[in-house]
Amino acid sequence: MTTAAPTKTQYEAVIGLETHCQLSTETKIFSDSSAKFTTDPNTHIDPICMGMPGVLPVLNQKVLEYAVKAGLALNCQIAPYSKFDRKQYFYPDLPKNYQISQFDLPIAEHGWLEIELPDAEGNPIRKRIGVTRLHMEEDAGKLVHGGSIYPEGGTASQRLSGSTYSLVDYNRAGVPLVEIVSEPDLRSGQEAAEYAQELRRIMRYLGVSDGNMQEGSLRCDVNISVRPVGRAEFGTKVEIKNMNSFNAIQRAIEYEIERQIAAIEAGERILQETRLWEEGSQRTISMRIKEGSSDYRYFPEPDLGPIEVPSEQLDQWRSELPELPYQKRHRYEDEFGLSAYDARVLTDDRDVAAYFEAAVAAKANPKQAANWIMGDISGYLNTEKKSIKDLPLTPEALAELTALIDANTISNKIGKDILPELLTKGGSPSAIVEREGLVQISDTGVIEAAIEAVIAANPKELEAYRGGKTKLLGFFVGQVMKQTGGRADPKMTNQLLSKKLNA
Repeated sequence: MTTAAPTKTQYEAVIGLETHCQLSTETKIFSDSSAKFTTDPNTHIDPICMGMPGVLPVLNQKVLEYAVKAGLALNCQIAPYSKFDRKQYFYPDLPKNYQISQFDLPIAEHGWLEIELPDAEGNPIRKRIGVTRLHMEEDAGKLVHGGSIYPEGGTASQRLSGSTYSLVDYNRAGVPLVEIVSEPDLRSGQEAAEYAQELRRIMRYLGVSDGNMQEGSLRCDVNISVRPVGRAEFGTKVEIKNMNSFNAIQRAIEYEIERQIAAIEAGERILQETRLWEEGSQRTISMRIKEGSSDYRYFPEPDLGPIEVPSEQLDQWRSELPELPYQKRHRYEDEFGLSAYDARVLTDDRDVAAYFEAAVAAKANPKQAANWIMGDISGYLNTEKKSIKDLPLTPEALAELTALIDANTISNKIGKDILPELLTKGGSPSAIVEREGLVQISDTGVIEAAIEAVIAANPKELEAYRGGKTKLLGFFVGQVMKQTGGRADPKMTNQLLSKKLNA
């Protein structure tokens, strides 16, 4: 009698993200210092953000507007009544040593956003990720840690005693943030990275944040645990910090899933802790143990009154929301017949989507316009580090170019040949075609004459083709195109060549 081998336990990850998103207001959340990013330290400061005695915060109206619009775009319920709270915590880079945030009555709750991932065949799999809450708060400053304060001079004892130092840049202190907390609905690193990217798309579409991770405008902390498939209870949660790209989010989660499963299988206890993602070694490392939740001793902020959003104000802000990325993706697939991939690429950036829609409005073939934008135009913009808003080639000119190709006035190759001039100088594609004499040749007699000349000039290749090397058809097509300056109708050329070579 044989005993069946024990079934290997299958695990699943339970993941939630806490995302801090800086709002693109001109001034800070509670004072009139500039909130714009700068590399010059301590130049955007004032008595309020420096925590001077006797100063009082005043809420920036634009911060409230941006927070409400973000909440609406995330399908949240906007609170008719909310308030600010003091979060007691020692911040070396926040001079008050407490943070003004929101606790039990946030501005927005109970929302969702849609992520989209391709399946094995490239078809979109759509999933809604719950949003627990969105609340407003102020950002802290930035600590800069360095080496010896006596790098070249000083005595040996001075160099030893002053081996390291920390500098504080308060420019970021008081910059407005919204913190967006997801439900634990994510199950993989790929889903988490896509959630973070979709969140950034939404914020950029709204114009409330630039979402630049390299400048700290968007920062994500991951909460992750693993559990056996089928178990309802969550495992022990681990927090991961210090991820500065979407790829890092995905890789950190994938590493942590494997680490936790390996630990459980080895009989080890998963600690509730905060870990850092170490980019160089591609691993997470322990930062601090968190055996219990921190007691921040929240209490209502006494220097700020409660927030009430009138219904008419809420309706106005709702009416100002743009069409959101997921709505555009659905529409592009349904209205223009684009693939899920094409729709996703075109809607990633609002300016690109606007350019595409302007071209289609000017009667461009949607699929052709999409191909030009995602291919040659995108390649040019990336190389030149330019925005599509600055492109000399207007959407109307792109529509004109696709119309010339659709009408067989020019070939796709001729289109590519004149594109560099259009990209750098702009102008009318029709005018360039007429000036350069590039109208496509569709005259059967002219093309047949070019074919006869090419065949006569290449007897060895003709013999090889008729001997079975049919791939030489491409060679003959190329020679005919060369003979006609690239102007022969490609479809007609293929048909006439095949007929002649197989005669």
